[in-house]
Amino acid sequence: MNNKSLRFKVVDWLLIALMILPLVAGIALKVLTTPGSDGIAITGARVYCVIPMPLQDLPITESQVNSWLIMLTIVGAVLYLTHGLALKPQTKRQLLVEWAVEKAEYLVSDNMGARFKAFVPFIAAIMVISASSSLMSLVGLRPPTADINVVAGWAVVVFIIITYYKLKGGLFPYVKGFFEPVPIFAPFNIIGELSTPVSMSFRHYGNVLSGVVISTLIATALQGLSKLLLGWIPVIGNIPFLQAGLPAILSLYFDIFSGLMQAFIFAMLTMLYIATGFPEEDYERRMAKKRARAAARA
Repeated sequence: MNNKSLRFKVVDWLLIALMILPLVAGIALKVLTTPGSDGIAITGARVYCVIPMPLQDLPITESQVNSWLIMLTIVGAVLYLTHGLALKPQTKRQLLVEWAVEKAEYLVSDNMGARFKAFVPFIAAIMVISASSSLMSLVGLRPPTADINVVAGWAVVVFIIITYYKLKGGLFPYVKGFFEPVPIFAPFNIIGELSTPVSMSFRHYGNVLSGVVISTLIATALQGLSKLLLGWIPVIGNIPFLQAGLPAILSLYFDIFSGLMQAFIFAMLTMLYIATGFPEEDYERRMAKKRARAAARA
C-alpha cells in the first residue's frame, strides 16, 4: 500500500511538472529573445524563425509557440485531474472533475438539446483552451487569443461545423434558404453567412488585444509618473511605486474577467449557431425518405 501510495505521488508530481514546465519554458524563451527597450513596445507576435516552404514560407511566431505551450499545460492538467479515478470518488480532484463534466453536459443540453450531447467535449475544449490562452498574460506571456490568426482559425473550424450541420437537411434546402424571404435578399443572406466566422474571431480577438494594449499603456504611464515624482530620490526613485495597485486591479478585469467572459461567449455562439442552424424538419424528412427507400429495396 505504501509503495502504491508513493508511486501515485511520484506520478502526481510528474504531472504537475508537465503543467508548469511549458509555462516556465515560455517565460524563459521570452526573456531571452526580448530586446531591451526603454519606451512603450506594443507590437504583434514576435517571429522566432521562418521555415522555407515551396509555396510560402512558414513563420513560427510567439502565438504559435504559446498555443502549443498552453496545450501541453492543459494536457498535464487533464492527466493530473483524471489520475486515480475510481468508481467511488476518493479524491477531491475527482469530485471537481465530475462537477465540471456535469456542468458542461448541462450547458450543452440546455443550449443545444439532447441531440447534440456529443458536443460536450468539443465545447468544453473550446472554453478551456480559450480561457487558458487569455490567462497566459498573468504570467507575462503574450496571449494567443490576442492574435487574429489564432482566433480566426478557431472560428473557421466552427464555421465548417455549422455549415456541415446546415447541410444535413440537404443541399437544396440550404441553397434555397439564401433566397428567402425573397430572392433579392440572396446577396445579403450570403454576406450574413460569411460574416459568422469574421464576427466571432474579431469579437474575441479585439477584446483580448484591447486589454493587453490598455494595460501596457497604463503601466508604462504609471512608471513614467513615478519616475517624474520620485526620481530625485536616490535609489528609491528608481522603484516604480505607482505601478503597484492600479495595474493589478485592471488585470482582474482585462486578464481574468474579460478573458473568461470571451471564452464563454465564443462557446455560447458556437452552440447557438450550430443548434439554430440545424434544419431539424428537413433532416427528419430526408431521413424518413431514406428509410422508406431502404424498406422498399428490402
